[in-house]
Amino acid sequence: MLAVLSCNCPLTQAQDTDAVETESAKEDRLDTRGNLLGDMLGFRQWLYQYGVTLSIQSDDELWTNTTGGTKEHTTYDGVGTVQVAVDLEKLIGLEGGLFNVSWLNIRGRSITEDQLGDYNPISGYEAYQSNRLLELWYQQSFLDDRLDIKIGQQALDSEFLISDYASLFINSNFGWPMAPSINLYSGGPSWPLASLGVRFHYQPTDQLSLLFAAANDNPTGHSFYNEKDPSNQSVHPHGDNFNLDTGALLISEAQYSINPQPEGLTDASIDPGLPGTYKIGGMYDTAQFADQRYDKDGKPLSSPESSGIPKEHRGNWIFYAIMDQMIWRPSLASPTSVGVFARVTSNRSDRNVVSFVADAGFNLTAPFKNRENDIFGIGWGMGHTGSKARDADRDAHSYADGYYPVRQDEHHIEVTYQAQVTPWLIIQPDFQYIHRPGGGVLNEETGHRLHDETLFGLHTRVIF
Repeated sequence: MLAVLSCNCPLTQAQDTDAVETESAKEDRLDTRGNLLGDMLGFRQWLYQYGVTLSIQSDDELWTNTTGGTKEHTTYDGVGTVQVAVDLEKLIGLEGGLFNVSWLNIRGRSITEDQLGDYNPISGYEAYQSNRLLELWYQQSFLDDRLDIKIGQQALDSEFLISDYASLFINSNFGWPMAPSINLYSGGPSWPLASLGVRFHYQPTDQLSLLFAAANDNPTGHSFYNEKDPSNQSVHPHGDNFNLDTGALLISEAQYSINPQPEGLTDASIDPGLPGTYKIGGMYDTAQFADQRYDKDGKPLSSPESSGIPKEHRGNWIFYAIMDQMIWRPSLASPTSVGVFARVTSNRSDRNVVSFVADAGFNLTAPFKNRENDIFGIGWGMGHTGSKARDADRDAHSYADGYYPVRQDEHHIEVTYQAQVTPWLIIQPDFQYIHRPGGGVLNEETGHRLHDETLFGLHTRVIF
């Protein structure tokens, strides 16, 4: 194209138009250099010309519990993800329209469920073995993409309550944290369970974003009391339960970015400053929630005279705040940087096991020369057992024949290194230490608290 344009010979109008169209087609080609299967013999590019993008990846893990918990052996878990996104402007000329559907192939076993007794899984990829639908939604943009509305089956943890820096870490608390995961029915609409809802995203300025969603609060429709599967993921294991029979979960979030980075940052003449994002939000669930200490007659649930039917409370709220901030980089041209994050959530203790959750950490990007896409991180988090749940433990201790511990705070520390070996392969060795698992929950096999846990893991991701 450049050679033609630099030629002194004149072009007719038809010739010039053909040249522009050829260049436009080149620019709109799908880049598949980061895929193991590449263009799949032209199949991906053929789909892309009609607005269809096919994404396939496999996440696989090995975990070894060396101390603590109830057992000590190695386990495997893995998740295959297939996602199809359709740009409806390319397909049928509907500007701003986007359709998305995704499936999961979940395999292996959960080391947390089998061995650990922690409040939340030590890996965000642990789930019930199944082949299930994850998301199925339609999104429409308005006002020059300042506003978009998404409707359908969706997992809210992809947009709400998330720290970008914390997403490096594998422990599930750094993703969708303990507060909603433990306290809401089935953990709320979060991976691998989605629910029907509508989400609004409005960006009045380049730095401010406002989000709101209203979704069904319980993806499976099952109660808390499922001893065989507390996560309820085995209920409707194919993800085909479009539940609308329980409560509503309302969630809103405001996001503000400081020091936005211009395009062509490495060539900028003025340093725009270190970027950061700050978020505040809250959610409210309209359903009924069981009291942590008393039955419907006001007696302690652990009392021999109790009916065993908890007192119920209408509604449940969670407030939260998140900070993601880059704090250092040697120069604008350098890929190396250090970022920090912090997040807190708070909610009432009378109807929730965990009433306060916090996590924090830092990431070092490009820690070594010629390793621009590698990231090293250290993260810490904790979950505070609510006062009413602790009171219930004291009640149980007074009625028990033997020892019954009062739960306190659970702490977790994670050290991880994410190495991009090839454009399509990531390998991530991981170390975690869990102090006071489950807040110090009873190990029924020994009659004492579960001991602190030391875990080593290896996570791999292959992008096909």
